[in-house]
Amino acid sequence: MKRIYTKTGDKGMTGIHGGERVPKDDIRIEANGCLDELNAVIGIVRSLLPADDGWQSLLHEVQKELMVVMSHVATPPHKVNPNELHAAELTLRCEQEMDRLTEQLADHGYFLLPGGTPVSAQLHFARTVARQAERRLWTLHRQSPLDEDILVLVNRLSDLFFVMARMEMQRQNWPEEKWQEFAYKRKRRPADDA
Repeated sequence: MKRIYTKTGDKGMTGIHGGERVPKDDIRIEANGCLDELNAVIGIVRSLLPADDGWQSLLHEVQKELMVVMSHVATPPHKVNPNELHAAELTLRCEQEMDRLTEQLADHGYFLLPGGTPVSAQLHFARTVARQAERRLWTLHRQSPLDEDILVLVNRLSDLFFVMARMEMQRQNWPEEKWQEFAYKRKRRPADDA
């Protein structure tokens, strides 16, 4: 029987592509941990959606590409990664989906409180995890340059999940909870002109 545990990480080290061992809190491992968490949250979203929901295909594609992205993040610059990256193509698909959804959304002009339906709440969670992953990826990028298509994709994912969260509220006829107006939307008061 092959055991799931190896005990090789008990001293705070772990392996990356090519066999090199690095500390478990190395920025490369931290960035991949955030991407792994993002992929898990997307899995939760998919589990809450009906199997025939139109978003299933896109979210499945995102999950698969995140696995490829993680393999690239785990690969030091002196090693070759055999997994072909399709981040630029997926970014374009995400942008097209956002444009399509945005056309159907009412302009909100407010900062919104995350929550609402279970799907919307999980999409907001995915949005924040994507932002966290993006921050960690930029830290890594400054130390060990990544393919910039990866950075762009993760940025777009956070935007996509925000738009999807809003659309989920609209398609469930659930009112969004507003916090306050965007600064540029606030009306000028007479005192502002004094």
